[in-house]
Amino acid sequence: MVTSPAGESDAHVLYTTYTGMIRTAGGLPVVVTPGATDEVDTLLDRLDGLVLSGGGDIDPALFGGNTHRSVYEVDPLRDEFELAMMRGAAERRLPTLAICRGMQVANVAFGGTLFEDIHEHLPEALEHWSDGPAATAPQHRVEVDADSTTATALGKDAVEVNTIHHQALRQVAVEFRVTGRSPDGVIESIEPADAAWPMWAVQWHPEYLGADDDPSLSLFRALIAAATG
Repeated sequence: MVTSPAGESDAHVLYTTYTGMIRTAGGLPVVVTPGATDEVDTLLDRLDGLVLSGGGDIDPALFGGNTHRSVYEVDPLRDEFELAMMRGAAERRLPTLAICRGMQVANVAFGGTLFEDIHEHLPEALEHWSDGPAATAPQHRVEVDADSTTATALGKDAVEVNTIHHQALRQVAVEFRVTGRSPDGVIESIEPADAAWPMWAVQWHPEYLGADDDPSLSLFRALIAAATG
């Protein structure tokens, strides 16, 4: 909701950190708003690449999960639309970058599950939720499989990342393989088992780390290169 001259109104919100990184990496961003799933094929046929952004939580009912007091900003329309977009992107092998919620959408789209709340299910885990200035600063390390396309896209097999999530991947869909974890074992990156699909999914927010962070910019450049190649 936002305040307008007419009062409180619903709004589509996407932070300029996403569009800024796409432009810096050499791409032209187009913002797509959630709609009916029968629009997905038409949209994907017109796109060279796809970024699924962060945001509120996926409805736990969509992965056989349970309601939890920490679950927030569930949007059924967005859930249905983004799950369809992810499945359509996989069918087309459309270059895709899935960030935070986006990685969770990718997993759920193919039958994977989530921890509804990290602290509830993994009490020994690191603090994975941060806000304020900490949201744009590295908070912990992620070790990445050196033989993965994720490491190639990042240009490194170990990165320092920010962290702004209270949920995490639980059971990983068979369509994906885990490529990165934080020191506490929480899954931080996945990529397709299908090597022909240029797709990367990360739990952190490279768009917040910005263009001055080499691995973050490298990740967006990998997406643009795959989309324009």
